Amino acid sequence: MANASLLPRNDSFNARVRGTSHIDFRTATTGVAAKTMRNEISHLVATVGDPQTKKAFDTEMQAFFYLFTRYLSERAKSQDLDWDLIKSPAEEQIVPYAKLPQPSDPKNLNKLAVLKVNGGLGTSMGMTGAKSALEVKDDMTFLDLTVRQIEHLNTTSRVDVPLILMTSFNTHEDTLRIIKKYANQQLRITTFNQSRYPRIYKETLLPCPKKADDDKKNWYPPGHGDLYNALLHSGVLDQLLAEGKEYLFVSNSDNLGAVVDESILQHMIDTQAEFLMEVTDKTKADIKASARHFACGGTLIDYEGSMRLLEIAQVPSEHVEDFKSIRKFKIFNTNNLWINLKALKRIMETDGMELEIIINPKVTDDGQAVVQLETAAGAAIKHFKNAHGINVPRKRFLPVKSCSDLLLIKSDIYSLSHGQLVINEARMFETTPIQQFQKRFKKIPKIIELDHLTVTGDVYFGRNVTLRGTVIVVANEGQRIDIPDGCILENRLLSGNLNMIEL
Repeated sequence: MANASLLPRNDSFNARVRGTSHIDFRTATTGVAAKTMRNEISHLVATVGDPQTKKAFDTEMQAFFYLFTRYLSERAKSQDLDWDLIKSPAEEQIVPYAKLPQPSDPKNLNKLAVLKVNGGLGTSMGMTGAKSALEVKDDMTFLDLTVRQIEHLNTTSRVDVPLILMTSFNTHEDTLRIIKKYANQQLRITTFNQSRYPRIYKETLLPCPKKADDDKKNWYPPGHGDLYNALLHSGVLDQLLAEGKEYLFVSNSDNLGAVVDESILQHMIDTQAEFLMEVTDKTKADIKASARHFACGGTLIDYEGSMRLLEIAQVPSEHVEDFKSIRKFKIFNTNNLWINLKALKRIMETDGMELEIIINPKVTDDGQAVVQLETAAGAAIKHFKNAHGINVPRKRFLPVKSCSDLLLIKSDIYSLSHGQLVINEARMFETTPIQQFQKRFKKIPKIIELDHLTVTGDVYFGRNVTLRGTVIVVANEGQRIDIPDGCILENRLLSGNLNMIEL
């Protein structure tokens, strides 16, 4: 088990960061905001005493400053995507999973490493620590399941697939403590920390922190697009290449469907693709669920003949509904990515990885508006040769983002096989009850005065519905009940012909 150093391997990083921009860097830095930010960053770096820590922190701040000047330049030029030039990917740009080859040699797995993005907190589910430590099935956590999957793969195929964990400053210490229990497993685990950038006040464009060890609330991890810089500057990329690893499978730690797939690996080898993105079909249930899944991952598009990732944050407000619709954008990014490591090394040391900036507005505890400049890992697809998408089955996308997702995973719909979720053969329906539940409500009804609710059959609820007392709604076979917007049901029985009976 190894823990990668965060210190840069040489002094060339600052020069490389400044030299890879396609923007007129000198012009950007002449602005008042850029000069002020540069001075503020110098003050932050000066607050670090230890020379090695100071060197690493300065490297990190130079990368942030580069991102900040790109943001200023793009904001000044108002560089927005031309919506009329956005097209759905061509057929040859998305390969159906069913057409992938059978794996020819299990020893190809020796060329593979698995990376889990492990920087998230479980705040949306009531947690305060690393989300990957949450128990999700049979008393096992996200990390437990991942370790069991890869250990089983290594043991049965007699290969050596290492696990890499990219943490954030929010989860790094928790992760180091947790992985100690895997010391005797048939698996090598390496951890490295992604960057820590300062939040920016929206009005002044000044950094929130005043010193390097300022409160955590003044800093943020700059999205999973930081993966590439962090891999390079932690030394993990060179470490993997030295071990003979050629391919990296990347996924979010909370996606329980993201397991190693030998057919995808074989396809990558056969086609010499440098980058593959797993996408899956968008359903009406996704749209009804406020697009929370595909909005997070974005969608693949064809933009002036090249593959691009389009995130919802990049979409003009007047086109958000188009983005969410199933008509133009039929697939979404699962954030399961397959990357050729030699190609990544080449790109990082030549042109660099310039990813679209996602502006993430936030509000501090004391009510001040701040901005986080982030990037998405999938946006790197435009930098790689022969990059394309793989349209995978929905079972490879099982994220746990909410308590309703967790309920589904914990239920008897799924069982575990060597750490991998398997759907119960007795399940008669392709969709999950959570998906069916979400699409039947335009908005969750007001139920503070509700004592009992029974709903049977094909029933849909409108907006601002109020339920009180005992409410029973029964749609007979072949009938559908639509409860209208603003309806108040108190001690009522609704039958298929919408008769209301006092209870």
